[in-house]
Amino acid sequence: MLCPFCNSENSRVLESRTTEEATSIRRRRECENPSCNKRFTTYERVEVMPVLVVKRSGEREPYSREKLRAGLVRACEKTLITAEQIDTIIENIENELVKQGKREVNSIVLGELILAELRDLDQVAYVRFASVYRQFRSIDDFIKELQDLQSESGFKLDNGDFVLTSGPGS
Repeated sequence: MLCPFCNSENSRVLESRTTEEATSIRRRRECENPSCNKRFTTYERVEVMPVLVVKRSGEREPYSREKLRAGLVRACEKTLITAEQIDTIIENIENELVKQGKREVNSIVLGELILAELRDLDQVAYVRFASVYRQFRSIDDFIKELQDLQSESGFKLDNGDFVLTSGPGS
């Protein structure tokens, strides 16, 4: 493992443990280069078979963790969602893809998995992602999505204000 600070090939493992989801191993390492000796973290996870994403156009492209992360980060900007929560969403989605065991996944399925993760986490991030994923073209598209979200969460619009009519599980 190359040290990210000095590119030395020699490092030693100080500590290893599984992540909370038990899907990867977190290793704390220390560079053995005497002029560096910095510590860094690596993650080891099972390499899964490459998955192709079938887009709406029918085009196929390799699944990209980085592309998924970029979309989530954009949707979650200026919200209280942490980087760790985004990582958890990605892990959950990837675990679901592995469970399905398919070599190809439709982008619609992938989008719905993302929306399901965001729905309960942050409604603003959910609507932001939905607006791009579902290709909103007018204010009516936003209003319909907000009304659907309101009915699911137990909120209703009353004279321009949101009021709680009944909470989830009530």
